[in-house]
Amino acid sequence: MADLTRAPERAARTRDLDSLATLISSCHACPRLVAWREKVAHEKRAAFRDQEYWGRPVPGFGPEDASILIVGLAPAAHGANRTGRMFTGDRSGDVLFAAMHAVGLANQAHAESIDDGLRLIDARVTSPVHCAPPDNKPTPAERRTCAPFLTRELELMSSTLEVAVVLGGFGWQALFGVLGQAGWNVPRPRPRFTHGAIVDLAHPDGRTLTILGCFHVSQQNTFTGRLTPAMLEEVLALARRLAGSTGEP
Repeated sequence: MADLTRAPERAARTRDLDSLATLISSCHACPRLVAWREKVAHEKRAAFRDQEYWGRPVPGFGPEDASILIVGLAPAAHGANRTGRMFTGDRSGDVLFAAMHAVGLANQAHAESIDDGLRLIDARVTSPVHCAPPDNKPTPAERRTCAPFLTRELELMSSTLEVAVVLGGFGWQALFGVLGQAGWNVPRPRPRFTHGAIVDLAHPDGRTLTILGCFHVSQQNTFTGRLTPAMLEEVLALARRLAGSTGEP
């Protein structure tokens, strides 16, 4: 039986995004995260006590030939850690998918469960850490441990990926770290995260990638008005234009 604590080491050998998702969902590499995600899944929130929690790492989702990748932070304890799909079942996801639907990147504006019919259009959603962390704060070490999964996801999307939208500073640091190690020409010092940031990168093999910064869709940002639906839609609409996305299935 494979050592599930070494799952990230096997990421580079996965042949497609489905096999990568299977590997991610079996990972036990970070003891603190494993303990927390399983504790939450066992104790549950009162409102969801009759539901069975996913309680495992949550892989990215969306079409494998997407031209836009949206990079978050980590699964929410009672959102994706419960439903098994990124940004599904929590208020952050409500904001994100409503905006994606508004600009033509999703077929519907809500995300309640893994079988609710949501379909992303020319966009994929992922995160640099795939387990729900305590206090929604992964450590830098946990981000580094999980990095091979993001590296491989980017590699498997390399023939179509044009734009990455990064939600928040944690994801920004993680993505630029992965891209630098993958040979992309990342400026030094690395570009700072700001909402509305635009960074164009080139790879020695001729590929290009545009990185867009956006405040995270956390309740801390959306409830205070730091990030409004209009601001999020503006970034996503720009991503669609830069990627040349038609917004069609």
